[in-house]
Amino acid sequence: MGESLRSFFDEIEAPNRNLVVLNRSSPDPVRNLLDELLDGQPVSVSEAASGDEGDADVVALVEDGDVIARSTLDELLESVLLINSDLYKTGAIGLDEIELPDVLRGLDEVPFRVRGYPASDKEKLLLILISRVIERIAAERGDGTLRASFQRLSRIHDERGTNAVYERVAETGVDVHVYGVGDPSSISSLPLSVHTGTSYPYRRSWFVVFTPPDDAEGDHVALLALEDEPNVWDGFWTFRPELVGRIERYIAEQI
Repeated sequence: MGESLRSFFDEIEAPNRNLVVLNRSSPDPVRNLLDELLDGQPVSVSEAASGDEGDADVVALVEDGDVIARSTLDELLESVLLINSDLYKTGAIGLDEIELPDVLRGLDEVPFRVRGYPASDKEKLLLILISRVIERIAAERGDGTLRASFQRLSRIHDERGTNAVYERVAETGVDVHVYGVGDPSSISSLPLSVHTGTSYPYRRSWFVVFTPPDDAEGDHVALLALEDEPNVWDGFWTFRPELVGRIERYIAEQI
């Protein structure tokens, strides 16, 4: 087991994966949104022509010359490129509306370094989307364990969308644990297990980890991000059951 949350970053596969926009007909501003989302990340975005008419405005995820996933530009626009974080905070986007395009799912275990607002309007959105995807998986599963950190527990109360998500997930029968700094009384009405503290994991970590019940089949998924500089986050997500399980155990036993 890792000795710290940071040590799990040494275990990710960090695959060399890149995006290729095939037969683009959409305007330049759409392409610019994709570039902005991945600016400074270890994932390049390029364009190519394809002889397949069905590849119009398709984004391919490529690893070692092989296409391992495809999504349309429209799917990316609807899921993240035309979204802002306020839509999640206010609940304007419901949990059932959350979708993760295949090419974004395929960026698992790629290390990201993102900045929050005001340095960037877009960079954190991908991690926010992954967080909501994990919460949707938990809600649809209806059992298992979800562990999530918020830095400030008051966010669960203050953000209407977040409050609604965690009320829904907890009421399905998922064992929900939340972590953060502050007074837990503001969320005492929610059926959650609340963990408070002031150490580094409570103040500077962002994790959302879901594990199904022991020996049960289904998605294991974890997002882990750490704020080692003010408003700058190193993060990754993984669907690897063994790694997700060890991250979950570390949080449960060491934080």
